Amino acid sequence: MTAADTHGSIANSATVSILAYCISSILMTVTNKMVLSQFDFNMNFLLLAIQAMAAVTMLWIFKKLGLITYRKLDVAEAKKWFPISLALVAMIYTGSKSIPVYTIFKNLTIILIAYGEVLWFGSKVTPMMLLSFAFMVLSSIIAGWSDISSFVPKEATDVAHFNAGYIWMALNCLSSAGYVLYMRKRIKHFNFKDFDTVYYNNLLSLPVMLVLSMCLEGWTSGELERTFKPEVRSALTMAILVSGISSFLISYGSAWCVRCTSSTTYSMVGALNKLPVAASGILFFGDPATLGNVFGIFFGFIAGLLYSYSKTEQAQKNLSLSNASLSTKQLDATELSTPATLSKPKTAGLPLYKSNPDGKVAD
Repeated sequence: MTAADTHGSIANSATVSILAYCISSILMTVTNKMVLSQFDFNMNFLLLAIQAMAAVTMLWIFKKLGLITYRKLDVAEAKKWFPISLALVAMIYTGSKSIPVYTIFKNLTIILIAYGEVLWFGSKVTPMMLLSFAFMVLSSIIAGWSDISSFVPKEATDVAHFNAGYIWMALNCLSSAGYVLYMRKRIKHFNFKDFDTVYYNNLLSLPVMLVLSMCLEGWTSGELERTFKPEVRSALTMAILVSGISSFLISYGSAWCVRCTSSTTYSMVGALNKLPVAASGILFFGDPATLGNVFGIFFGFIAGLLYSYSKTEQAQKNLSLSNASLSTKQLDATELSTPATLSKPKTAGLPLYKSNPDGKVAD
């Protein structure tokens, strides 16, 4: 096997792409938790705009150095890709309007995406996959039970806030499913490579996030000056740059994972990523090891095993069907290529007795 063949097999490997997405996602989460959480930073859209700018800048630098290639911006393609960027922004904004049962509803989105793939791509949802989804939702319910039980609306304003939260959550589920499904559809339609996806995603979402930041995050009321106070400006800038590098990695990991696997697998891996982060919080960051947290991680782990088993079983069935179909085609081709004289049964030779007038035995 040549080096090019090895590189091609890695680039199209579902396992490697999932590992890359897992590592980049965990790195992004830990970076935000360890670095940005120590600053009183509330300008989420500004942070996302800076991260998108960092990703585009890194792509440009790597291309100039001859390390990577990606296609130039095409206006026709950009128009068709722009709804994906809008869905990404909508997913982020509606996700910030969280309610106590946010994670539960977020994991229900996986089921929505799975059946979206059935409609759009002809995929199948097996009973084992549904069981894994049920375990994932159960994991979220157990882990978030304290939040659910503590949030009991007592006044009319609380009920209104609770109902508004459900509306935001429904919009978040729809935008998340639309973003992942439509991105996969467009990647296949345009035959995008991974760096093409990273480039279009970040470049087109950058102006949207910047405009929303200026409109919604109090630039005119002094929020920008308060966030970047002189005493923390240097450290905060460095933290955002580190976060920008992490965002570039997760952008690439996401595009790679969606291209090599499916939207459902990508979403399931994203949900399972919370398990090692939660476990590391208990082990290394002093988060409380409550019964709900421990059992939530355990049931989430079971959900991951069930989903992996269902996908492996499905892949083996597809491989068996493919091999059977290939064998049938080869058999048909063999029969078609066999000469007609060889395929017919041999006729008997001359008869031992030959009919003749005097009835003598033939020589």
